[in-house]
Amino acid sequence: LAGSAHAAPGATPIGLWQNPKGTIAVQTQACGPLLCGHIVWAGPQAIADARAAGVPSLVGIELLSDYRASGTGRWTGKVYIPDVGHRFYSTIELRNANSLRISGCILGGLICKHQDWTRR
Repeated sequence: LAGSAHAAPGATPIGLWQNPKGTIAVQTQACGPLLCGHIVWAGPQAIADARAAGVPSLVGIELLSDYRASGTGRWTGKVYIPDVGHRFYSTIELRNANSLRISGCILGGLICKHQDWTRR
């Protein structure tokens, strides 16, 4: 899992990350040769939103799956959106040692949204 040109030497996407609203925390790790991430903490609003969408428990869900290195500091895989109940094509870009950008896309990458996550 290589670092990014933007990140400090030796920076890695492996660690504990928080979404921009601070409503979930995800632990990323190597899953064999791939990168994955599981929800390890969820706040009350995230839990309520997930339950309303039919997801009984957020903690333990694999939010990030099957990410393969696709360039320096960049991975492609799938992101699970609990509120929608689907996995979408996704990229992760390590912006620096304490920030990563997670993008989720539909329609073959024509429409994408992103979030900048911070290391906890």
